[in-house]
Amino acid sequence: MVCHTINPRLFPEQLVYVINNAQDKAIFFDKTFLSIVSNIRDRLETVEEFVLMSEPDEEIAAQFPGLLFYEEFLQRGTPNANWPEIAENQASSLCYTSGTTGNPKGVLYSHRSTVLHALVAAQPDALNLSARDVVMPVVPMFHVNAWGVPYITAMVGAKLVLPGPGLDGQSLVKLIDSESVTIALGVPTIWQGLLSALDELGSSAKTLKRTVIGGSACPPSMMSEFRGKYGVDVVHAWGMTETSPIGTVNALLAKHDTLLEGERNKIRESQGRPPYGVQLKIVGEDGHQLPEDGVAQGNLRIRGHWVVADYFGFEPNQTLEEDGWFETGDVASINDDGFMTIRDRSKDIIKSGGEWISTVELEGIAMGHSAINEAAVVAASHDKWDERPILLAVKIPDANITEEELLAHYQGKVAKWQTPDRVIFVEALPRNATGKVLKNKLRSEYGEVLVNRPAS
Repeated sequence: MVCHTINPRLFPEQLVYVINNAQDKAIFFDKTFLSIVSNIRDRLETVEEFVLMSEPDEEIAAQFPGLLFYEEFLQRGTPNANWPEIAENQASSLCYTSGTTGNPKGVLYSHRSTVLHALVAAQPDALNLSARDVVMPVVPMFHVNAWGVPYITAMVGAKLVLPGPGLDGQSLVKLIDSESVTIALGVPTIWQGLLSALDELGSSAKTLKRTVIGGSACPPSMMSEFRGKYGVDVVHAWGMTETSPIGTVNALLAKHDTLLEGERNKIRESQGRPPYGVQLKIVGEDGHQLPEDGVAQGNLRIRGHWVVADYFGFEPNQTLEEDGWFETGDVASINDDGFMTIRDRSKDIIKSGGEWISTVELEGIAMGHSAINEAAVVAASHDKWDERPILLAVKIPDANITEEELLAHYQGKVAKWQTPDRVIFVEALPRNATGKVLKNKLRSEYGEVLVNRPAS
C-alpha cells in the first residue's frame, strides 16, 4: 500500500479533497486529531478502516463506531507473513503540495525515486549523514516525507529523533541536549525560536554541529549567530514537493578554502548546487536559457531522477515541458560553479519602474535587525513606478523601533531605490498550513497603501 502523509492543518474541505482524491483506504491518526476525523468521516468516499494510534479506550470506541485501536489492528495480521516482491517503479508514498490557491496537487513517489533520492542525499556534498549522526528533522512527515530524512537515516543507520508536537524553542533545546543531536533540519522560523531559547536556558547545544535550513531563505544574521556564537554550521538547501524534495544543497568547493571567512559566508547564503541526479537551468521570458554568471536572473527549471513526471490523477504529459524540465515558479540566478540563489517566487518578485527588486533580499535585511522577529516584503501599486516594495514586520516582544529606524537599517545594504517605501508593523504574518507566508493575502490587504501618495 502507498503511504499518504496528511497535513492536519488543512481546512476540513481540503482534507476531504486530498483523502478522496488519493482514494485512501485506511487512516491512522492520534487522539489529538480524533475530532477532526470524526467531523469529516461521513464525507470520505473510499476509507474502509479508521485506526487510532493508542491503547483501547471504551469511551472513545462508543463515540466512534467501527474504530480500531492500533494493537487490535495488529492482531488481525498474519504472523510470519512473507514480505512481498515489489517492482521498483511501483508507488511508495504520496504527498500533496501546499499551494496557496486551488486544491492541493498530489505527487506520487516510486520506490525507485525514493531510494535514489536517499542514496544521493546521504552523500558528503548533500546532507552528509552517516551512522555516527543523531538526526532531528523539525519537519512534519506531510512536508515531503519530512524532507526524506526518515528514509535517509534508515538507509545509513543514523539515530532519528522526532520532536512530536514540541516545536517551541525550549522543547527543542532540551531534546537536542538530552539526545545529543548532531544535525537538525527545519525552516528559519523554527531556528529563531531555538536561538532565543538557547539564551534563555543558558545552553550551548554542544553536540549540535549542523542545521540544514530550507523552506525559505535563512537571514544572514541567523547564519552568523549560529556559526559565531555556537559553532554550528548552517547549510542552505532548496527543494519542493515535486522534487522529493532535494534540488540543491550548499556544499562548498575545495577552492573556497582559500577565501576569507566573509567571502565564504556570502557563498553560503545561496541555496547551493545540485547533487548528482538533478540538473538546473534558468530561462528568460522568451524561454531561452540565460547565462550562469551569477548575475542573470530567470525562471528556474529542474529535471532529474526524482523530479515529478505528472501530478497524481492528472492527464499524462501535462506537468513537464517537452524536454523534461519542470517549471519551479522560482526566480533564480546560477553562478559559474553551479551555485543557485533564489531571488524570489515569480509571483512575488517586484518590478519597479522596469527594474527587478528581490523581496527575499529585503526580508533578510529586515530580519538582521535585532528588534525584528519576522518580515515579509510585497509589492504595492504605485502611481509613478507601477510597483514599490512595502515591508510588513513583526517586532520581537517589547521591542521599541520606529518605521524610520527600520528603513535607515537598509542604508548601505541595498541601492536606495530598492529600499521599501513603507514599513507596517503587524502582530503576525498570515501563513498557510505548512507555514509559508501568504503573500497573496498581504498584497490584497496592503497593495493599495501607496496609491495617490506623492511620487518620490
